[in-house]
Amino acid sequence: MKNKSNSRQYNTRMVKGKTQVKKVKKLKLVVYFIIFQVLFGIATAPIIVYYSPFFTNLRKNIVGTAMSTDSHEFIATLFLSQKQIDEIIGSGKASVAMTQDLSKVNIAYKDKGIKFSKINGNKFNGYMVIIDDPTRVKVGYSSKLGITGQKTSQIAKENNAVAAINGGGFDDKGNNSTAIYTGDGALPIGLIISKGNLIFPKPNDLNHQQVYKGVAAINGEGDLIVGDFTVDQLLNKGVKEALSFGPTLIENGQETTDFTSQGADPRTAIGQRRDGAIILLTIDGRQGLQAGAELEDVQKVMEQEGAWNAVNLDGGASTTMYYNGKVQNSPSDKSMERPVPTAIYVTN
Repeated sequence: MKNKSNSRQYNTRMVKGKTQVKKVKKLKLVVYFIIFQVLFGIATAPIIVYYSPFFTNLRKNIVGTAMSTDSHEFIATLFLSQKQIDEIIGSGKASVAMTQDLSKVNIAYKDKGIKFSKINGNKFNGYMVIIDDPTRVKVGYSSKLGITGQKTSQIAKENNAVAAINGGGFDDKGNNSTAIYTGDGALPIGLIISKGNLIFPKPNDLNHQQVYKGVAAINGEGDLIVGDFTVDQLLNKGVKEALSFGPTLIENGQETTDFTSQGADPRTAIGQRRDGAIILLTIDGRQGLQAGAELEDVQKVMEQEGAWNAVNLDGGASTTMYYNGKVQNSPSDKSMERPVPTAIYVTN
């Protein structure tokens, strides 16, 4: 009886053992299948996204985002030629040539009102400041321009400002450096006019024929002038404050269309309504599931706020909104607030 009992137990253990082995083998097969699917998906996803006729918007978004940041250009250049990249991010509506009509802007401020608000959306969050008196809006710059940049909040505090956003761009290479990503806001790109004075380039270095694109300028009456201009043209228009980055987003109440897609990123922009009120806008991104806003998204926000003219400013890790003594947004730079060469601020 013992032998039979032991035999049954042995057979039972053998059956259980074989069953467990089969389960382990099945589990391994499932794991291997999942790993294969993941690897296959990673390998084929670029081909499907970049060359399939069914992902036009996704392709434009991915390529635009990649090409707008030097550190991620390889995501596009690894699979696409420059011609293909240009076709993807340059495709869209035909450009519309305009001449800015400032006569439609009737500055009607009666006090020094300022309104701060938060933008909550499915794709992005942001902050907005609306200033009734446009003559309160000025261009500030680093007190150590050419040596190092300053945080937007620092530029604001040095000018006793109630609000400020970052302004123009800067060279990603630092002083005496050939390596990218070493720039600290010391070397501005474009032009800087503050309080009627040409700050950058220095007057002796000025090329009077050079046209600066994506200008945001304010004349003595408080009109926001946007577009592409030489320094002489701006000074002849009575401009007191100016910097450049671009592109122009809205001109004469119409959305501009002559820019390439840049994908979703943190954004900074300035606009003006027909009653003269200035709109300062920042949109956060590169955080969690919220990548940020496309240029077209910024256009829509400005349009909804009644902007008659508007222009995009430096975004990405530079995007900063300062108001009432502190930074209100969540800058995406690893050090939180990035040093920049210029800021647009609001006087008390």
